[in-house]
Amino acid sequence: MKLNEQSVAHYAMSGSPVDHEGFLRRCSTPGGRQPAAPRCWFVLKGNLLFYFEGQESRPPLGLIVLEGCTVELCEAPQEFAFAIRFDAPGLRPYVLAAEEQEAQEAWVKVLSRASFGYMRLLVQELEGQLHELQLSLASRSSRSQAWASAGPPPDRPPPQPEEGGPSAETEGDEGAAKPPAPVGRRRPAENWAWGPACLPLNGGDSPVSPETSCFPKLHDWYGQEIIDLRREWLQSRALGGGL
Repeated sequence: MKLNEQSVAHYAMSGSPVDHEGFLRRCSTPGGRQPAAPRCWFVLKGNLLFYFEGQESRPPLGLIVLEGCTVELCEAPQEFAFAIRFDAPGLRPYVLAAEEQEAQEAWVKVLSRASFGYMRLLVQELEGQLHELQLSLASRSSRSQAWASAGPPPDRPPPQPEEGGPSAETEGDEGAAKPPAPVGRRRPAENWAWGPACLPLNGGDSPVSPETSCFPKLHDWYGQEIIDLRREWLQSRALGGGL
């Protein structure tokens, strides 16, 4: 891959956002016996990993393009080492070592996600989730529209009573007090005929009249009759000299 050296150097020293940075040591390849190089200042921008002689040094000493590669832990003479291995044949791996385990894990994580290949897979997965969400929302919207257009469910007709059985009205009214029969138009009191027991006769309310339904009236009528009978008995006893 050919890169414009001036453009790359300008990008490395510009104020563009930095994804990760810190000190790492360039180690010998696994199984090799090359002495470890002094530590360098590494800066990750996108899929480009720059390394400088020091934190304030300019321009960069080199560049690693993080495409078509994998990042994994490895065995090395130095602690906290990891390797950047390329899929293309003939390309040597880069073995780097962090100063502590937390820094090692952080570098492996960010470098593994720096390539455009990883970003492409991530975008595809997000697009798939977005498509499923859109289908779900469309399905809910169509069901809501169908329910709205269908309107409320029709009222169910009341159950019909079986032939020969009690009707719903009869069953519902069992135990309830029946309304009193309509009272006919009464004649004035002066036109009523009164019997010996002081009870109205000939069309008036009487104990034997089907129109009588009030217990207090019945009590008053029979009570008055008893009082009148007792008065007549006392009068006949006084006149007859006792019985």
